[in-house]
This record gives sequence, C-alpha cells and structure tokens, in this order.
Amino acid sequence: MIKLSSLNSDNEFKKLLRLKKIYTNYFILYFGKIYTNEVNNYLKVSVVTKKKIGNAVKRNKIKRKLKSAIQKNLNKKFLKNRNYAFLIIAKAESYKEKFSILSDKINQTFKKVEKIIN
Repeated sequence: MIKLSSLNSDNEFKKLLRLKKIYTNYFILYFGKIYTNEVNNYLKVSVVTKKKIGNAVKRNKIKRKLKSAIQKNLNKKFLKNRNYAFLIIAKAESYKEKFSILSDKINQTFKKVEKIIN
C-alpha cells in the first residue's frame, strides 16, 4: 500500500506552483516531477487551505475530506508513479459538498493528470 507524505520544503512548493495545474470547482491541483536523490516510498501530496475560507475547524475538515478521497483512489495505476508530487489548494465550496462528489471529482482530475503525463 502506498502511503501519503507531504511536501517538505518551500522549494518543492514553489517548484510545483510553476508547473502544470488543473482547475475544478472545489480545488486547484498542481503537479509535476520532483527529482530527489533519496528513495521515495511515499506519494508526495499536500493539501492547503486559505485562511479566508474560515476557522481552523472548517479548514481541517476540508483537508481531511480531500486526503481521504485521495487515499481512496490510491489503488489507481497512475498514482503509483512516485516521482510526481501533487499540491491541492482547496476552495470554500469543498466544505459544503458531500464526500462522494469530492471523491468522484478527485478521480476525474487524476484521470486528466494521467492523460497529460502520458
């Protein structure tokens, strides 16, 4: 089973922000290759929310929903390439939306990523 790991350094965040992105109604997904010298056993995924969305309870609930949806879709073939890193910036609409809809949207978005990568 593949485990999630967050991005470690500010340089990784800045590098991803300059690479490819996909917009949805619920989040923005940035992705790209991260080259490291270490052996990577984890998939690098970070979920970020803005303070403008609300208090810490709202922001953490959004993060938990999105991370859980990603974990649910980890068995997909295209997420097993560990050279890629993903940064998800959540929008306020994702707070009120049901988990099943968010999970479907994550799945559709990662299918788009697979088409772009290949």
